[in-house]
Amino acid sequence: QRQLQESGPGQVNASQTLSLRCSVSGGSIKHYYFWSWVRQPPGKGLEWMATVDLVGNVDLAPSFKSRTSIFLETPKNQFTLQLRSVTPEDTAMYFCTGDDKFTTTPGFRRGSWGQGTWVTVSS
Repeated sequence: QRQLQESGPGQVNASQTLSLRCSVSGGSIKHYYFWSWVRQPPGKGLEWMATVDLVGNVDLAPSFKSRTSIFLETPKNQFTLQLRSVTPEDTAMYFCTGDDKFTTTPGFRRGSWGQGTWVTVSS
């Protein structure tokens, strides 16, 4: 059974770069064509951030475009998100997800999801 596992620092200081990794196990990362990062701030809904496809094309949400990178490491079965110049407003649960269709409105009922990793940004 395919599993996704997020890993991250747990806590970063404001203005630093947050780096999150999603490791895919139980199958090839090539099972899904689109791989995304989604976050959920406290008390708010899911917020799509970025998507990379298997050939390296990237789509970024407008609100993150200036400070976000996402890239795929196919041989390692993983993909990575980097969020620069973080602020306390970036405190959230961060999820990685895979899907065979591109969407900017992800939901837990579609594709495969990791359990999420909590990130606190300290001022």
